[in-house]
Amino acid sequence: MHRAKCVAMGLAALISTAVFPAVASAAQCGNDGSGFSAWVQNFKQEASGNGISPAVLERALSNVSYNKATIRADRGQKSFKLSLEQFMQKRGGQTIISRGKKMKQQNAALFTSIERRYGVPAGPLIAIWGMETGFGGFMGKEHTLSAVSTLAYDCRRSDYFTNQLYAALQLVQRGDLSPDARGAAHGEIGQTQFLPANVLKYGVDGDGNGHVDMVRSKADALASTANFLRGHGWQPGAGYQQGQANFGAIQGWNAATVYQQAIAIIGAEIDGL
Repeated sequence: MHRAKCVAMGLAALISTAVFPAVASAAQCGNDGSGFSAWVQNFKQEASGNGISPAVLERALSNVSYNKATIRADRGQKSFKLSLEQFMQKRGGQTIISRGKKMKQQNAALFTSIERRYGVPAGPLIAIWGMETGFGGFMGKEHTLSAVSTLAYDCRRSDYFTNQLYAALQLVQRGDLSPDARGAAHGEIGQTQFLPANVLKYGVDGDGNGHVDMVRSKADALASTANFLRGHGWQPGAGYQQGQANFGAIQGWNAATVYQQAIAIIGAEIDGL
């Protein structure tokens, strides 16, 4: 999310409105923090009326606060204005390639299993993993539910992030998201940084423990990422460079052209193409 994040906004919003009930208009958006507390109370009433358990609402929203860091991030996505060369340098492309090759070797059985199931090779998955969080090394420091609630309240994309907030509440309800979870500035979750609605739609229990844990389980995060790409048209065996059949699936991951190109280039280096 947010950085021009890993979703096609229109598609995800359509998915979300199909999954969640229509939201009443009582909770009024705002452009600063002054009305946030009142908005949260109004939203709790709306969400309770739309089928979210009052107990879940209390657990999930009792400690949310207006997140100024989220608003700053939402207003200042500057890295996507760089050239491809500048972007690769800023994001440590060569380091991701070098570490990524080792990750592929160390997790060979996992990547073989994922490719067998979803048709997605290791390279682009490792590129995304490295680009998003440094292979799980830094997944963000913002309180996830505060970040999503702030953007649901903020007028700029209120409808879209209200659907993301409903998705986050569903994840709390099923035990797949802690109310204390921390992540990226727009509420992205886990090792490959999924927004909540995408965890609901594409999340996979890759390690077979009965939960989709995008934070602690690399198997869950990577299998979910492969499932996302398959859901965006990935064709097994086809190429994924710009102009090839699977580049469109990478475009579904992130709307920024330099990000798409970087994933394809890094992935190809890791896959030895």
